[in-house]
Amino acid sequence: MSKTLGIGVIGCGNISAAYMRLAPMFAGIEMRACADMNMDAAKARAEEFGLRAETVDGLLASDDIDIVVNLTVPNAHHEVSTRILKAGKYAYSEKPFVLTVEEGQSLKALADAKGLRVGSAPDTFMGGAHQLARSLIDAGAVGKVTSGTCFVQSPGMEMWHPNPDFFFKPGGGPILDLGPYYVSNLVQLLGPVKRVVAMSSKGSDERTITSEPRNGEKIAVETPTTIHAVLQFKSGAQVTYCASWDVWQHGHANMELYGETGTLHVPDPNFFGGEVRMTDKETFVNVPSWEHPLSVANDGPNANYRAAGLADMAQAILEDRPHRCSLEFSLHVVDVMTAILTSGEEGRFVEMTTTCERPAALSATAAQALLA
Repeated sequence: MSKTLGIGVIGCGNISAAYMRLAPMFAGIEMRACADMNMDAAKARAEEFGLRAETVDGLLASDDIDIVVNLTVPNAHHEVSTRILKAGKYAYSEKPFVLTVEEGQSLKALADAKGLRVGSAPDTFMGGAHQLARSLIDAGAVGKVTSGTCFVQSPGMEMWHPNPDFFFKPGGGPILDLGPYYVSNLVQLLGPVKRVVAMSSKGSDERTITSEPRNGEKIAVETPTTIHAVLQFKSGAQVTYCASWDVWQHGHANMELYGETGTLHVPDPNFFGGEVRMTDKETFVNVPSWEHPLSVANDGPNANYRAAGLADMAQAILEDRPHRCSLEFSLHVVDVMTAILTSGEEGRFVEMTTTCERPAALSATAAQALLA
């Protein structure tokens, strides 16, 4: 196998441009082709980024494509990833990985039978800020983490997304859309979850699109848009997690973890970078200097390294080691999120049916090796 794996993309919507723009930053991968049910969309992206436009069947049959990135809508993730594996390709999915644990288990069985790998976004937990938080927790800088809070709240998605319908259908909502960032980061920081309990509601039965080009259209809301949950981790930590698209403004921090000897303030897991702050008991103290390649601003003021997880998976294939955005890790995150939704619907504690190992920490040296 060569030292560069060919990458193809299925799904040429909003998010595809970020993958295509950022993939050249990484070693071991080369973006080569894209496909979409809408051939015009595939041709437009191909022309924009110097790629080859293919039909979906054509891309899956292409000899120069090793990994296929699944950027379809969430309710198509399982079907498309299944097709990728059946075609003998490695699959890397955008989040959420799948919509049920059963779908993830069927992909695992197929991947194992074919000797293939599956990976899934998000990879933001590999960012420098979150790896710094990981190193502080692992070093015992705030003692054992006993509890925490997470908040991701906004007015919704219909103000900016050109086609926001899927956000408000089953498979969308703030848990399955934004939850992957928060739950993935919590699991890589604290380990697997044991059980959850939640309450959920809808702020309204319909939404009015205010973005263009569909300004004024109505969307029926078919999934909860406000969820308050508590996650109990196998480590014993208990974290309150609130996700809502019914909040105009709030003053809560994105993520705080409370340890026996201090508090760790973790920046928004939706991004790779940000400021990590720490206290010794009640007093803020200096966080150790941390030069990490995936915390360097490269997208205006932000650090944006989307495709880091894809590159790590490609290098892991070449080096025969585990990849960080693994199927087992992503499936456990899905288990947590769907359990939260079940708990909110049924009003009961829900135990996890899966577990996982924490992904390997990504040191500055290891991160540098991912970059071209």
